[in-house]
Amino acid sequence: MPEQPELTIQGWGPPPAGTDPAAGPDGALPKAARRYLARELGWTPRPTPPVPVAEIRLGPSRLPGSARAALAELLGEEHVLTDRESRLRHAGGKSYLDLLRRRSGDASDAPDAVVRPGSTEETAALLARCSTEGVVVVPFGGGTSVVGGLAGVDPDDRPTVAVDLSRMASVQALDVPSSLVSVGPGMRGPALEEALGREGLTFGHLPQSWEFATVGGYAATRSAGQSSTGVGRFDELVAGLTLATPSGVLELGHPPASAAGPDLLGLALGSEGTLGIITEVRLRVRPKPAASSYEGWSFRTWATGLAALQRLARHDLLPNVVRLSDADETRANLLMAAGAGAKALRGSLRARGRGEGCMLVLGWEGLPDLVRARRRAAASVLRDGGAVRLGRRVGDSWRRHRFGAPYLRDRLMDGGLLVETLETAATWTALPTVYDATRRALRESLTRNGRPPLVLSHLSHGYATGGSLYLTVIADRDDALPIQQWLTAKRAATDALLAAGGTLTHHHAVGADHRPWLEQEIGPLGVDVLRAVKQQLDPNGICNPGVLLPD
Repeated sequence: MPEQPELTIQGWGPPPAGTDPAAGPDGALPKAARRYLARELGWTPRPTPPVPVAEIRLGPSRLPGSARAALAELLGEEHVLTDRESRLRHAGGKSYLDLLRRRSGDASDAPDAVVRPGSTEETAALLARCSTEGVVVVPFGGGTSVVGGLAGVDPDDRPTVAVDLSRMASVQALDVPSSLVSVGPGMRGPALEEALGREGLTFGHLPQSWEFATVGGYAATRSAGQSSTGVGRFDELVAGLTLATPSGVLELGHPPASAAGPDLLGLALGSEGTLGIITEVRLRVRPKPAASSYEGWSFRTWATGLAALQRLARHDLLPNVVRLSDADETRANLLMAAGAGAKALRGSLRARGRGEGCMLVLGWEGLPDLVRARRRAAASVLRDGGAVRLGRRVGDSWRRHRFGAPYLRDRLMDGGLLVETLETAATWTALPTVYDATRRALRESLTRNGRPPLVLSHLSHGYATGGSLYLTVIADRDDALPIQQWLTAKRAATDALLAAGGTLTHHHAVGADHRPWLEQEIGPLGVDVLRAVKQQLDPNGICNPGVLLPD
Protein backbone atom coordinates (compact mmCIF):
# COMPACT_ATOMS: atom_id res chain seq x y z
CA MET A 1 0.00 0.00 0.00
CA PRO A 2 1.32 3.52 -0.77
CA GLU A 3 2.66 5.50 2.17
CA GLN A 4 -0.23 6.90 4.18
CA PRO A 5 -0.57 10.67 4.67
CA GLU A 6 -0.13 12.09 8.14
CA LEU A 7 -2.24 14.58 10.04
CA THR A 8 -0.67 18.00 10.26
CA ILE A 9 0.40 19.40 13.63
CA GLN A 10 -1.96 22.40 13.48
CA GLY A 11 -4.87 21.04 11.45
CA TRP A 12 -6.25 18.03 9.65
CA GLY A 13 -4.39 16.25 6.87
CA PRO A 14 -2.42 17.73 3.99
CA PRO A 15 -4.74 19.95 1.93
CA PRO A 16 -6.30 18.22 -1.10
CA ALA A 17 -4.39 18.45 -4.35
CA GLY A 18 -4.95 21.69 -6.23
CA THR A 19 -5.70 23.84 -3.17
CA ASP A 20 -3.55 26.63 -1.80
CA PRO A 21 -3.54 26.65 2.03
CA ALA A 22 -2.38 30.27 2.05
CA ALA A 23 -5.55 31.32 0.21
CA GLY A 24 -7.76 30.64 3.25
CA PRO A 25 -11.53 30.73 2.62
CA ASP A 26 -11.00 32.53 -0.71
CA GLY A 27 -9.38 29.41 -2.12
CA ALA A 28 -11.79 26.94 -0.52
CA LEU A 29 -15.21 28.50 -1.11
CA PRO A 30 -17.10 29.80 -4.14
CA LYS A 31 -17.74 33.54 -4.12
CA ALA A 32 -21.46 33.00 -3.41
CA ALA A 33 -20.62 31.02 -0.28
CA ARG A 34 -18.22 33.70 0.99
CA ARG A 35 -20.86 36.37 0.48
CA TYR A 36 -23.43 34.21 2.25
CA LEU A 37 -21.20 33.72 5.31
CA ALA A 38 -20.35 37.42 5.48
CA ARG A 39 -24.02 38.40 5.22
CA GLU A 40 -25.37 35.86 7.70
CA LEU A 41 -22.63 36.11 10.32
CA GLY A 42 -21.53 39.71 10.03
CA TRP A 43 -18.13 38.17 9.34
CA THR A 44 -15.28 40.22 7.95
CA PRO A 45 -12.77 37.82 6.39
CA ARG A 46 -9.37 38.38 7.98
CA PRO A 47 -6.16 36.39 7.92
CA THR A 48 -5.73 34.39 11.14
CA PRO A 49 -3.09 31.84 10.14
CA PRO A 50 -1.42 29.53 12.65
CA VAL A 51 1.95 30.51 14.04
CA PRO A 52 4.88 28.78 12.34
CA VAL A 53 5.41 25.28 13.73
CA ALA A 54 8.92 26.30 14.76
CA GLU A 55 7.39 28.88 17.12
CA ILE A 56 5.10 26.46 18.98
CA ARG A 57 6.02 26.53 22.66
CA LEU A 58 7.09 23.14 23.99
CA GLY A 59 8.62 22.56 27.40
CA PRO A 60 11.42 20.07 28.03
CA SER A 61 10.54 16.42 28.60
CA ARG A 62 9.83 15.64 32.25
CA LEU A 63 10.31 11.89 31.86
CA PRO A 64 12.92 10.88 34.45
CA GLY A 65 16.10 9.37 33.10
CA SER A 66 15.54 6.16 35.06
CA ALA A 67 12.06 5.72 33.60
CA ARG A 68 13.30 6.43 30.09
CA ALA A 69 16.07 3.86 30.47
CA ALA A 70 13.59 1.27 31.74
CA LEU A 71 11.24 1.85 28.80
CA ALA A 72 14.13 1.71 26.32
CA GLU A 73 15.18 -1.62 27.81
CA LEU A 74 11.65 -2.96 27.26
CA LEU A 75 11.01 -1.59 23.76
CA GLY A 76 14.38 -0.70 22.29
CA GLU A 77 16.02 2.72 22.24
CA GLU A 78 14.56 3.53 18.81
CA HIS A 79 11.02 3.15 20.16
CA VAL A 80 11.29 5.70 22.98
CA LEU A 81 11.19 9.17 21.44
CA THR A 82 11.58 12.54 23.13
CA ASP A 83 12.38 14.73 20.11
CA ARG A 84 10.35 17.86 19.42
CA GLU A 85 8.51 16.70 16.29
CA SER A 86 7.42 13.36 17.78
CA ARG A 87 6.03 15.07 20.85
CA LEU A 88 4.21 17.74 18.80
CA ARG A 89 2.67 15.14 16.48
CA HIS A 90 1.22 13.35 19.51
CA ALA A 91 -0.08 16.46 21.28
CA GLY A 92 -3.85 16.24 21.70
CA GLY A 93 -6.46 15.56 19.05
CA LYS A 94 -8.31 17.57 16.41
CA SER A 95 -11.16 19.32 18.18
CA TYR A 96 -11.68 23.04 17.60
CA LEU A 97 -10.15 23.71 21.03
CA ASP A 98 -7.16 21.48 20.26
CA LEU A 99 -6.55 23.37 17.03
CA LEU A 100 -6.97 26.79 18.62
CA ARG A 101 -4.25 25.94 21.12
CA ARG A 102 -1.87 24.50 18.56
CA ARG A 103 -2.46 27.32 16.06
CA SER A 104 -1.70 29.88 18.78
CA GLY A 105 1.59 28.15 19.59
CA ASP A 106 0.50 26.32 22.75
CA ALA A 107 1.69 22.70 23.10
CA SER A 108 1.53 22.53 26.88
CA ASP A 109 -0.46 19.28 26.61
CA ALA A 110 2.23 17.48 24.60
CA PRO A 111 3.48 14.18 26.05
CA ASP A 112 6.91 13.98 27.62
CA ALA A 113 7.79 11.05 25.36
CA VAL A 114 6.35 8.83 22.65
CA VAL A 115 6.73 5.06 23.00
CA ARG A 116 5.98 2.41 20.38
CA PRO A 117 5.31 -1.12 21.65
CA GLY A 118 5.13 -3.87 19.04
CA SER A 119 3.00 -6.56 20.69
CA THR A 120 0.52 -7.33 23.44
CA GLU A 121 3.36 -8.61 25.61
CA GLU A 122 5.39 -5.43 25.21
CA THR A 123 2.32 -3.29 25.87
CA ALA A 124 1.47 -5.18 29.07
CA ALA A 125 5.07 -4.90 30.28
CA LEU A 126 5.09 -1.19 29.41
CA LEU A 127 1.91 -0.57 31.42
CA ALA A 128 3.19 -2.50 34.42
CA ARG A 129 6.46 -0.56 34.39
CA CYS A 130 4.74 2.82 33.96
CA SER A 131 2.45 1.97 36.87
CA THR A 132 5.49 1.27 39.03
CA GLU A 133 7.31 4.40 37.85
CA GLY A 134 4.28 6.70 38.17
CA VAL A 135 4.16 7.58 34.46
CA VAL A 136 0.80 8.34 32.82
CA VAL A 137 0.03 6.55 29.52
CA VAL A 138 -2.25 7.86 26.76
CA PRO A 139 -2.99 5.47 23.84
CA PHE A 140 -2.49 7.15 20.46
CA GLY A 141 -3.91 5.68 17.26
CA GLY A 142 -4.82 8.16 14.54
CA GLY A 143 -4.97 11.26 16.74
CA THR A 144 -8.41 12.25 15.42
CA SER A 145 -10.33 12.68 18.70
CA VAL A 146 -12.62 15.72 18.68
CA VAL A 147 -13.64 15.60 22.36
CA GLY A 148 -10.31 15.96 24.17
CA GLY A 149 -9.79 12.21 24.27
CA LEU A 150 -5.99 12.57 24.18
CA ALA A 151 -5.68 15.30 26.78
CA GLY A 152 -3.75 13.19 29.30
CA VAL A 153 -4.63 15.61 32.10
CA ASP A 154 -3.40 14.11 35.37
CA PRO A 155 -4.48 15.58 38.73
CA ASP A 156 -1.06 14.67 40.16
CA ASP A 157 0.81 16.21 37.20
CA ARG A 158 2.91 13.09 36.59
CA PRO A 159 5.03 12.66 33.44
CA THR A 160 3.07 11.41 30.43
CA VAL A 161 3.93 9.15 27.51
CA ALA A 162 1.87 8.75 24.35
CA VAL A 163 1.67 5.08 23.39
CA ASP A 164 1.84 5.11 19.61
CA LEU A 165 0.27 1.91 18.23
CA SER A 166 1.56 2.19 14.66
CA ARG A 167 3.83 -0.87 15.01
CA MET A 168 0.72 -3.00 15.59
CA ALA A 169 -1.00 -2.17 12.33
CA SER A 170 -1.52 -5.35 10.35
CA VAL A 171 -3.98 -8.18 9.82
CA GLN A 172 -3.08 -10.89 12.33
CA ALA A 173 -5.47 -13.62 11.17
CA LEU A 174 -8.28 -14.06 8.65
CA ASP A 175 -11.00 -16.70 8.99
CA VAL A 176 -13.00 -16.41 5.77
CA PRO A 177 -15.57 -19.17 6.50
CA SER A 178 -16.39 -17.50 9.84
CA SER A 179 -16.24 -13.96 8.40
CA LEU A 180 -13.73 -12.91 11.08
CA VAL A 181 -10.51 -10.93 10.91
CA SER A 182 -8.05 -10.15 13.72
CA VAL A 183 -6.42 -6.75 13.38
CA GLY A 184 -3.79 -4.71 15.21
CA PRO A 185 -5.09 -1.53 16.89
CA GLY A 186 -2.91 0.81 14.83
CA MET A 187 -4.33 -0.26 11.46
CA ARG A 188 -6.11 2.54 9.59
CA GLY A 189 -9.34 2.21 7.68
CA PRO A 190 -7.85 2.42 4.14
CA ALA A 191 -5.18 -0.19 4.92
CA LEU A 192 -7.78 -2.56 6.38
CA GLU A 193 -10.05 -2.20 3.36
CA GLU A 194 -7.15 -2.82 0.98
CA ALA A 195 -6.09 -5.97 2.84
CA LEU A 196 -9.65 -7.32 2.96
CA GLY A 197 -10.32 -6.33 -0.64
CA ARG A 198 -7.65 -8.76 -1.84
CA GLU A 199 -9.85 -11.52 -0.41
CA GLY A 200 -13.10 -10.12 -1.82
CA LEU A 201 -14.14 -8.82 1.61
CA THR A 202 -14.89 -5.48 3.25
CA PHE A 203 -15.36 -4.15 6.76
CA GLY A 204 -17.36 -1.12 5.63
CA HIS A 205 -16.83 1.16 8.64
CA LEU A 206 -16.38 4.67 7.22
CA PRO A 207 -16.39 7.53 9.72
CA GLN A 208 -15.44 10.98 8.45
CA SER A 209 -11.99 10.41 10.02
CA TRP A 210 -11.55 7.16 8.02
CA GLU A 211 -8.38 8.28 6.24
CA PHE A 212 -6.50 8.63 9.55
CA ALA A 213 -8.42 6.92 12.38
CA THR A 214 -7.43 3.44 13.55
CA VAL A 215 -9.21 0.24 14.52
CA GLY A 216 -8.10 0.63 18.14
CA GLY A 217 -9.54 4.13 18.23
CA TYR A 218 -12.83 2.91 16.78
CA ALA A 219 -13.06 0.34 19.58
CA ALA A 220 -12.01 2.68 22.37
CA THR A 221 -14.67 5.24 21.39
CA ARG A 222 -17.54 3.03 20.14
CA SER A 223 -17.33 4.70 16.77
CA ALA A 224 -20.08 4.92 14.17
CA GLY A 225 -19.47 5.20 10.43
CA GLN A 226 -21.35 6.77 7.56
CA SER A 227 -22.72 3.33 6.58
CA SER A 228 -23.57 2.26 10.12
CA THR A 229 -27.31 2.41 9.47
CA GLY A 230 -26.82 -0.58 7.18
CA VAL A 231 -23.79 -2.49 8.47
CA GLY A 232 -23.96 -1.54 12.16
CA ARG A 233 -21.98 0.61 14.57
CA PHE A 234 -18.41 -0.43 15.28
CA ASP A 235 -19.26 -2.01 18.63
CA GLU A 236 -21.83 -4.22 16.87
CA LEU A 237 -19.10 -5.51 14.55
CA VAL A 238 -16.60 -6.51 17.26
CA ALA A 239 -16.44 -10.23 18.02
CA GLY A 240 -13.65 -9.93 20.57
CA LEU A 241 -10.56 -8.01 21.62
CA THR A 242 -7.41 -8.15 23.71
CA LEU A 243 -6.96 -5.53 26.43
CA ALA A 244 -3.57 -5.04 28.09
CA THR A 245 -3.87 -3.43 31.53
CA PRO A 246 -1.42 -2.60 34.33
CA SER A 247 -2.85 -5.64 36.17
CA GLY A 248 -2.60 -8.12 33.30
CA VAL A 249 -4.15 -9.06 29.95
CA LEU A 250 -7.86 -9.66 29.28
CA GLU A 251 -9.11 -11.74 26.34
CA LEU A 252 -12.72 -10.69 25.77
CA GLY A 253 -15.44 -11.99 23.46
CA HIS A 254 -16.23 -15.53 22.32
CA PRO A 255 -17.86 -15.69 18.87
CA PRO A 256 -20.36 -16.54 17.69
CA ALA A 257 -22.16 -16.10 21.04
CA SER A 258 -21.93 -16.95 24.72
CA ALA A 259 -24.19 -16.76 27.76
CA ALA A 260 -21.36 -17.15 30.29
CA GLY A 261 -22.32 -14.28 32.54
CA PRO A 262 -22.27 -10.54 31.73
CA ASP A 263 -20.45 -9.63 28.54
CA LEU A 264 -17.21 -7.96 29.68
CA LEU A 265 -16.45 -7.01 26.08
CA GLY A 266 -18.83 -4.10 26.57
CA LEU A 267 -16.61 -2.71 29.33
CA ALA A 268 -13.60 -2.44 27.05
CA LEU A 269 -15.51 -0.97 24.11
CA GLY A 270 -15.85 2.74 24.77
CA SER A 271 -13.37 2.70 27.68
CA GLU A 272 -11.26 5.40 25.95
CA GLY A 273 -7.94 4.11 27.23
CA THR A 274 -8.92 4.47 30.90
CA LEU A 275 -8.74 0.73 31.66
CA GLY A 276 -5.76 -0.20 29.51
CA ILE A 277 -4.72 -0.42 25.87
CA ILE A 278 -6.49 -2.48 23.21
CA THR A 279 -3.84 -4.54 21.40
CA GLU A 280 -5.92 -6.68 19.03
CA VAL A 281 -9.49 -6.54 17.72
CA ARG A 282 -11.50 -9.37 16.14
CA LEU A 283 -14.02 -8.04 13.65
CA ARG A 284 -16.94 -9.33 11.63
CA VAL A 285 -16.41 -8.77 7.92
CA ARG A 286 -18.59 -9.38 4.87
CA PRO A 287 -18.28 -9.82 1.11
CA LYS A 288 -17.55 -6.70 -0.90
CA PRO A 289 -20.87 -5.38 -2.22
CA ALA A 290 -21.53 -6.39 -5.80
CA ALA A 291 -23.72 -3.34 -6.37
CA SER A 292 -24.17 0.10 -4.88
CA SER A 293 -26.56 2.94 -5.53
CA TYR A 294 -26.47 6.44 -4.02
CA GLU A 295 -29.07 9.08 -4.77
CA GLY A 296 -30.58 12.33 -3.56
CA TRP A 297 -34.15 13.23 -2.58
CA SER A 298 -35.78 16.45 -1.45
CA PHE A 299 -38.43 17.18 1.18
CA ARG A 300 -40.18 20.49 1.64
CA THR A 301 -39.57 20.50 5.41
CA TRP A 302 -37.40 18.89 8.08
CA ALA A 303 -40.50 17.51 9.82
CA THR A 304 -41.76 15.67 6.74
CA GLY A 305 -38.29 14.26 6.14
CA LEU A 306 -38.07 12.92 9.70
CA ALA A 307 -41.55 11.41 9.41
CA ALA A 308 -40.61 9.58 6.20
CA LEU A 309 -37.42 8.18 7.72
CA GLN A 310 -39.37 7.04 10.75
CA ARG A 311 -41.69 5.08 8.44
CA LEU A 312 -38.71 3.52 6.66
CA ALA A 313 -37.28 2.50 10.02
CA ARG A 314 -40.57 1.04 11.21
CA HIS A 315 -40.77 -1.19 8.14
CA ASP A 316 -37.07 -2.14 8.23
CA LEU A 317 -36.41 -0.29 4.97
CA LEU A 318 -33.61 2.06 6.01
CA PRO A 319 -30.68 1.99 3.57
CA ASN A 320 -26.98 1.57 4.39
CA VAL A 321 -26.42 5.33 4.33
CA VAL A 322 -29.01 7.89 5.40
CA ARG A 323 -28.29 11.60 5.70
CA LEU A 324 -31.15 14.10 6.00
CA SER A 325 -29.98 17.73 6.02
CA ASP A 326 -32.16 20.48 7.42
CA ALA A 327 -32.93 23.58 5.34
CA ASP A 328 -29.93 25.52 6.68
CA GLU A 329 -27.45 22.75 5.93
CA THR A 330 -29.02 22.09 2.52
CA ARG A 331 -28.70 25.77 1.60
CA ALA A 332 -25.10 25.95 2.82
CA ASN A 333 -24.07 22.76 1.04
CA LEU A 334 -25.53 23.96 -2.25
CA LEU A 335 -23.79 27.33 -1.95
CA MET A 336 -20.45 25.78 -1.02
CA ALA A 337 -20.57 23.37 -3.96
CA ALA A 338 -18.87 24.79 -7.03
CA GLY A 339 -19.50 23.99 -10.68
CA ALA A 340 -22.28 23.99 -13.23
CA GLY A 341 -23.93 20.91 -11.74
CA ALA A 342 -24.48 22.56 -8.36
CA LYS A 343 -25.81 25.71 -10.02
CA ALA A 344 -28.23 23.66 -12.13
CA LEU A 345 -29.45 21.76 -9.06
CA ARG A 346 -30.13 25.01 -7.19
CA GLY A 347 -32.14 26.26 -10.15
CA SER A 348 -34.06 23.00 -10.47
CA LEU A 349 -35.01 23.01 -6.79
CA ARG A 350 -36.25 26.60 -6.99
CA ALA A 351 -38.30 25.78 -10.08
CA ARG A 352 -39.95 22.87 -8.25
CA GLY A 353 -40.78 25.00 -5.24
CA ARG A 354 -38.14 23.36 -3.08
CA GLY A 355 -35.51 26.05 -2.93
CA GLU A 356 -35.82 26.12 0.87
CA GLY A 357 -36.29 22.38 1.25
CA CYS A 358 -34.27 19.63 2.93
CA MET A 359 -32.00 17.28 1.02
CA LEU A 360 -31.75 13.56 1.75
CA VAL A 361 -28.87 11.36 0.60
CA LEU A 362 -29.44 7.60 0.62
CA GLY A 363 -27.07 4.78 -0.23
CA TRP A 364 -27.67 1.07 -0.75
CA GLU A 365 -25.04 -1.65 -1.08
CA GLY A 366 -25.16 -5.43 -1.48
CA LEU A 367 -26.32 -7.98 -4.02
CA PRO A 368 -27.83 -6.36 -7.15
CA ASP A 369 -31.30 -7.87 -6.75
CA LEU A 370 -31.49 -6.87 -3.10
CA VAL A 371 -30.29 -3.33 -3.81
CA ARG A 372 -32.97 -2.90 -6.48
CA ALA A 373 -35.69 -4.33 -4.27
CA ARG A 374 -34.72 -2.18 -1.27
CA ARG A 375 -34.55 0.97 -3.42
CA ARG A 376 -37.98 0.36 -4.93
CA ALA A 377 -39.60 -0.31 -1.56
CA ALA A 378 -38.01 2.77 0.01
CA ALA A 379 -38.91 4.98 -2.96
CA SER A 380 -42.59 4.16 -2.53
CA VAL A 381 -42.51 5.22 1.13
CA LEU A 382 -40.54 8.39 0.36
CA ARG A 383 -42.93 9.50 -2.39
CA ASP A 384 -45.90 8.87 -0.12
CA GLY A 385 -44.15 11.18 2.36
CA GLY A 386 -43.88 14.00 -0.17
CA ALA A 387 -40.29 13.52 -1.36
CA VAL A 388 -39.10 14.04 -4.92
CA ARG A 389 -36.13 12.18 -6.34
CA LEU A 390 -33.11 14.27 -7.37
CA GLY A 391 -31.11 11.45 -8.92
CA ARG A 392 -27.78 9.75 -8.59
CA ARG A 393 -25.56 12.74 -9.30
CA VAL A 394 -26.43 14.13 -5.87
CA GLY A 395 -25.55 10.85 -4.18
CA ASP A 396 -22.35 10.39 -6.16
CA SER A 397 -21.27 13.96 -5.33
CA TRP A 398 -21.74 13.27 -1.63
CA ARG A 399 -19.62 10.11 -1.91
CA ARG A 400 -16.78 12.00 -3.60
CA HIS A 401 -16.68 14.66 -0.89
CA ARG A 402 -17.64 12.58 2.14
CA PHE A 403 -14.29 13.08 3.93
CA GLY A 404 -13.77 16.73 2.98
CA ALA A 405 -15.27 18.75 5.87
CA PRO A 406 -12.23 18.69 8.22
CA TYR A 407 -10.00 20.05 5.44
CA LEU A 408 -12.47 22.89 4.83
CA ARG A 409 -12.54 23.67 8.56
CA ASP A 410 -8.80 24.45 8.46
CA ARG A 411 -9.33 27.02 5.71
CA LEU A 412 -12.31 28.62 7.47
CA MET A 413 -10.31 28.92 10.68
CA ASP A 414 -7.60 30.68 8.66
CA GLY A 415 -10.20 33.36 7.88
CA GLY A 416 -11.34 34.11 11.43
CA LEU A 417 -14.26 31.70 11.82
CA LEU A 418 -15.30 29.40 14.64
CA VAL A 419 -16.08 25.97 13.16
CA GLU A 420 -17.01 23.04 15.37
CA THR A 421 -19.36 20.06 15.50
CA LEU A 422 -21.36 18.24 18.13
CA GLU A 423 -23.70 15.28 18.03
CA THR A 424 -26.32 13.40 19.99
CA ALA A 425 -29.03 10.79 19.47
CA ALA A 426 -32.68 10.62 20.44
CA THR A 427 -35.82 8.61 19.88
CA TRP A 428 -38.06 9.51 16.97
CA THR A 429 -40.45 11.07 19.48
CA ALA A 430 -37.78 13.23 21.13
CA LEU A 431 -35.76 14.18 18.02
CA PRO A 432 -37.75 17.31 17.08
CA THR A 433 -37.50 18.67 20.63
CA VAL A 434 -33.78 17.89 20.88
CA TYR A 435 -33.20 19.54 17.49
CA ASP A 436 -35.04 22.73 18.47
CA ALA A 437 -33.51 22.97 21.96
CA THR A 438 -29.91 22.42 20.84
CA ARG A 439 -30.12 24.86 17.96
CA ARG A 440 -31.73 27.48 20.19
CA ALA A 441 -28.99 27.11 22.82
CA LEU A 442 -26.25 27.48 20.21
CA ARG A 443 -27.87 30.49 18.59
CA GLU A 444 -28.43 32.28 21.89
CA SER A 445 -24.93 31.62 23.22
CA LEU A 446 -23.05 32.50 20.01
CA THR A 447 -24.99 35.53 18.76
CA ARG A 448 -22.62 38.51 18.44
CA ASN A 449 -23.64 42.05 17.54
CA GLY A 450 -27.11 40.81 16.70
CA ARG A 451 -25.81 38.17 14.27
CA PRO A 452 -26.54 34.54 15.20
CA PRO A 453 -24.27 31.68 14.13
CA LEU A 454 -25.05 29.26 11.36
CA VAL A 455 -26.20 25.95 12.83
CA LEU A 456 -26.26 23.26 10.15
CA SER A 457 -27.91 19.99 11.14
CA HIS A 458 -28.46 16.54 9.72
CA LEU A 459 -29.70 13.15 10.80
CA SER A 460 -26.81 10.82 10.04
CA HIS A 461 -27.68 7.38 11.45
CA GLY A 462 -31.08 5.73 11.59
CA TYR A 463 -32.38 3.10 13.99
CA ALA A 464 -35.72 1.44 14.57
CA THR A 465 -36.12 3.62 17.67
CA GLY A 466 -34.58 6.94 16.59
CA GLY A 467 -31.60 8.61 14.99
CA SER A 468 -28.40 10.57 15.47
CA LEU A 469 -28.42 14.35 15.18
CA TYR A 470 -25.18 15.97 13.98
CA LEU A 471 -24.70 19.74 14.11
CA THR A 472 -22.01 21.93 12.55
CA VAL A 473 -21.61 25.42 14.01
CA ILE A 474 -20.05 28.33 12.11
CA ALA A 475 -19.70 31.73 13.76
CA ASP A 476 -17.57 34.85 13.65
CA ARG A 477 -14.74 34.05 16.03
CA ASP A 478 -14.14 36.13 19.14
CA ASP A 479 -10.44 36.74 18.58
CA ALA A 480 -9.95 37.99 22.14
CA LEU A 481 -11.55 34.99 23.91
CA PRO A 482 -11.97 32.20 21.33
CA ILE A 483 -11.70 29.29 23.77
CA GLN A 484 -14.19 30.77 26.23
CA GLN A 485 -16.55 31.57 23.34
CA TRP A 486 -16.85 27.89 22.40
CA LEU A 487 -16.81 26.53 25.97
CA THR A 488 -19.82 28.72 26.79
CA ALA A 489 -21.71 27.50 23.72
CA LYS A 490 -20.78 23.86 24.27
CA ARG A 491 -21.98 23.98 27.87
CA ALA A 492 -25.30 25.56 26.87
CA ALA A 493 -25.87 23.10 24.02
CA THR A 494 -25.03 20.03 26.12
CA ASP A 495 -27.32 21.12 28.95
CA ALA A 496 -30.10 21.73 26.42
CA LEU A 497 -29.83 18.46 24.52
CA LEU A 498 -29.70 16.37 27.70
CA ALA A 499 -32.71 18.18 29.16
CA ALA A 500 -34.63 17.57 25.93
CA GLY A 501 -33.97 13.82 25.94
CA GLY A 502 -30.81 13.44 23.85
CA THR A 503 -27.81 11.28 24.64
CA LEU A 504 -24.54 12.83 25.79
CA THR A 505 -22.83 11.53 22.66
CA HIS A 506 -23.67 9.19 19.80
CA HIS A 507 -20.22 8.49 18.35
CA HIS A 508 -17.66 11.14 19.31
CA ALA A 509 -17.22 9.55 22.78
CA VAL A 510 -16.89 11.26 26.17
CA GLY A 511 -13.26 12.38 26.33
CA ALA A 512 -12.47 15.38 28.50
CA ASP A 513 -15.15 17.57 26.92
CA HIS A 514 -18.19 15.50 27.95
CA ARG A 515 -17.10 13.94 31.22
CA PRO A 516 -18.73 16.59 33.48
CA TRP A 517 -22.10 15.29 32.22
CA LEU A 518 -21.44 11.53 32.28
CA GLU A 519 -23.20 11.05 35.60
CA GLN A 520 -26.38 12.54 34.12
CA GLU A 521 -26.45 9.75 31.54
CA ILE A 522 -25.36 6.69 33.53
CA GLY A 523 -26.15 7.79 37.09
CA PRO A 524 -23.89 8.06 40.16
CA LEU A 525 -23.97 4.29 40.75
CA GLY A 526 -22.93 3.71 37.14
CA VAL A 527 -19.94 6.01 37.63
CA ASP A 528 -19.04 4.12 40.82
CA VAL A 529 -19.12 0.82 38.90
CA LEU A 530 -16.71 2.18 36.29
CA ARG A 531 -14.42 3.54 39.00
CA ALA A 532 -14.38 0.14 40.71
CA VAL A 533 -13.39 -1.58 37.46
CA LYS A 534 -10.66 0.99 36.86
CA GLN A 535 -9.32 0.51 40.39
CA GLN A 536 -9.03 -3.23 39.76
CA LEU A 537 -7.32 -2.95 36.37
CA ASP A 538 -5.40 0.31 36.88
CA PRO A 539 -4.82 0.70 40.63
CA ASN A 540 -2.38 3.60 40.27
CA GLY A 541 -4.57 5.53 37.83
CA ILE A 542 -2.00 5.86 35.03
CA CYS A 543 -4.32 4.99 32.13
CA ASN A 544 -5.53 8.14 30.36
CA PRO A 545 -6.70 10.11 33.40
CA GLY A 546 -8.73 13.21 32.67
CA VAL A 547 -11.16 11.54 30.26
CA LEU A 548 -14.45 9.65 30.62
CA LEU A 549 -14.78 9.54 34.42
CA PRO A 550 -15.88 12.80 36.09
CA ASP A 551 -13.85 14.30 38.94
